[in-house]
Amino acid sequence: MVFKASEFMNSPDVDEFDNLKKDDLVLLAKHLNVEFKVSMRKQTIKNLLIDKLIELDIFGEDALQLKVESANMLDLKRMEMEHEFKMKEMEMRKLEREMEIHREIELEKIKHSIVHTQSNTKSESESERFDAAKNIRLVPKFSEKAVDKYFPQFEKIAENLKWPKPIWSTMLQSVLSGKAAEVYSALSTEHSSDYDIVKREILKAYELVPEAYRQKFRSYKKYENQTYVEFAREKEDLFDRWLTSKKIDKNFDKLRQLLLLEEFKQCVHYDLKTHLDDKNIDTLQNAAIASDNYSLTHKKSFKGPNMAHFQGRDCGTKNQSTVGTERQNNTKAHTDPALSKPTKDSFQKKSITCGYCKKSGHVISECFKLQRRRERDS
Repeated sequence: MVFKASEFMNSPDVDEFDNLKKDDLVLLAKHLNVEFKVSMRKQTIKNLLIDKLIELDIFGEDALQLKVESANMLDLKRMEMEHEFKMKEMEMRKLEREMEIHREIELEKIKHSIVHTQSNTKSESESERFDAAKNIRLVPKFSEKAVDKYFPQFEKIAENLKWPKPIWSTMLQSVLSGKAAEVYSALSTEHSSDYDIVKREILKAYELVPEAYRQKFRSYKKYENQTYVEFAREKEDLFDRWLTSKKIDKNFDKLRQLLLLEEFKQCVHYDLKTHLDDKNIDTLQNAAIASDNYSLTHKKSFKGPNMAHFQGRDCGTKNQSTVGTERQNNTKAHTDPALSKPTKDSFQKKSITCGYCKKSGHVISECFKLQRRRERDS
């Protein structure tokens, strides 16, 4: 017998409804405009219809006993619940990790703050314990003639007496004079309390840069009243200051490049040497590349008359033949009687005496002393 939804609705019966097949339930769902899918299981459609019939007061609530959830729906719900539980568990673990990391960061900040506070307290306590009035008389006297020697002496005294480093600039400024005092006064409050900055600026003011140390080392000669031991010690000290200013630090490669670069600069044009000095180049290879670039840029040939600007022992302007010719001419001038013999004019000049200053060699009209007096009187 074919199921008809309209006939069923005219005389609805719970038992008859319970025995309907899926196709019958589908027809009834369409008749009642219940939203469903054909792919749904029979029990699922049946449950939807029971809810609808109870809502329309066609069935009583006793029909709810016909509602039975399918095993698949139960499994699906269980899986959804398990998944939701796992997600919550993962979120809880993630939150716990974030809280732990945040706690560790806060602990590190607290530790750092404690260490920083302790170090500041320690330095402050050391500064407070340090009596500047008693130690200021031990600061060596500053001399503008030996600025480069002063700072090593000051640092040695400060380290031996264990003066706190923050107080060094204060002790130093008490003895500064001349240009050094002006440099210190020009510094900001922050920089004037930093000994290294004060030292650097004062040395810069006196032009005690690496090039100045190099020139001092190269040009230093032995005095007559100086022993060779003293001369050697002074020469060695100048060399060490030159190396220190270039930060060689007993490195053979740096020392090798320093000497090669110096020799290279001695053999190039003065303008090119100045260019290399401005670039602060520290290797021979870089100096050669910069020199080629400079030559191409300026399109300048360092030959001919410009060679007069060259410096150096072996790169001078005179070749061996020129030097030999000059030596021969000088020797000839001393040995040739004709060249060294006094002339008649020289005897006459020696016999003439000035009537104003009473000196020989010129007349009163040529007297420089008389001319200066007339100019002063006028």
